[in-house]
Amino acid sequence: MIPGMGAVATTLIAGVEAVRRGFAKPFGSMSQMGTIRLGKRTDDNTPLIKDWAPIAQLDDLVFTGWDIFGGNLYDAAKTAGVLDRDQIESMKDFLQGIEPMPAAFDQRWVKRLTPQHQKVGKNKCDLASQIRNDIAEFKTKTDRQVMIWCGSTEIYIQPSAVHQTLEAFEKGLVDDDPNISPSMLYAWAALKEGIPFANGAPNLTVDIPALQELSKKMNTPICGKDFKTGQTFIKTVLAPGFKARQLGVSGWFSTNILGNRDGEVLDDPDNFKTKEVSKLGVLEHIFQPDKNPDLYGDAFHKIRIEYYPPRGDNKEGWDNIDIFGWLGYPMQIKVDFLCRDSILAAPLALDLCLFMDLAARTPALRGLGIQEWLSFYFKDPDSAPGVYPEHDLFIQQMKLKNTLRHIMGEDLITHLGLEYYGE
Repeated sequence: MIPGMGAVATTLIAGVEAVRRGFAKPFGSMSQMGTIRLGKRTDDNTPLIKDWAPIAQLDDLVFTGWDIFGGNLYDAAKTAGVLDRDQIESMKDFLQGIEPMPAAFDQRWVKRLTPQHQKVGKNKCDLASQIRNDIAEFKTKTDRQVMIWCGSTEIYIQPSAVHQTLEAFEKGLVDDDPNISPSMLYAWAALKEGIPFANGAPNLTVDIPALQELSKKMNTPICGKDFKTGQTFIKTVLAPGFKARQLGVSGWFSTNILGNRDGEVLDDPDNFKTKEVSKLGVLEHIFQPDKNPDLYGDAFHKIRIEYYPPRGDNKEGWDNIDIFGWLGYPMQIKVDFLCRDSILAAPLALDLCLFMDLAARTPALRGLGIQEWLSFYFKDPDSAPGVYPEHDLFIQQMKLKNTLRHIMGEDLITHLGLEYYGE
């Protein structure tokens, strides 16, 4: 179930159908193409995750969702302009069969978009109840459900009184509290229905005590926010390498040009602030400047996103990195990543749907609420109160695979390797 059936959602759904029809392969998806080592290296036992772990098969996936623009997913995919026209036409029948439901929307949170397909309710409690009714209808047609937010970035807010407890939040729904965002309505409705919720945008959403309380109460998984796709993905690859080699960083300047609907939304300063906060935390947590002051204590980190319509979904991210090494001698690294935003995001969304469903079926995981083992997929991972989030991509990958091994009763891999060299 997908709130926001635009570029990412249509790329995900059309992509899954293309794979099912044998038109393409699911590149970028760990759940579909990734392997996992079991036992010693000398055992040569490395199955595909999809053939080993009890995750849902692609043939079993059914899609629905909500959107503020009318039309079916064939129309939406053409508007998004991510996939080639011939590829869209080859799946026209399938895409035309999925029509988003009217969405709960408040233009205060996303000023640059004008809704054409919107729910109407007397207050936020009414809107959230309508979402629950939509979920209940979908439950009659499906065995299990997962919700993943693929909608726009909402304006930046700090947690307030209404976010502190579930009681306050549910009273705020009735009182139409202005600090409850549309994404929070979807998250609350999903969790009340026992449906795992993942957040592909940097919105506050479930990162509030009230909805974390509800997650624990309902034994329903939640995870981080904001798909780790382009520039931040590169940062979580490079920054751990600098830290591992004890190379200092004096400055990291990042800028992007983006022309899709996401770029248009982020052209508003209040919405950009939400994205900026999500992206800025990555280096802080990897470098830990308080513990490595000589290397990173004075590092300057700047991020910009510019709306540039001619580029469409094909985002370009530039990074200028000023580093220093032995005796303080300066060096520079330049990165120009000409990426495709939704092409990178779609396989992450697929993996999250499959792994969140697995978490919901695993008693040892669903009772945790926050699924920290899925940090691999997010710019802004969630973690337990008082525990700093892990941003290093390689530690995140080890955490994810060891969690799968734990679920399946396999030995964890530590990479110590002493067993190969005798007593």
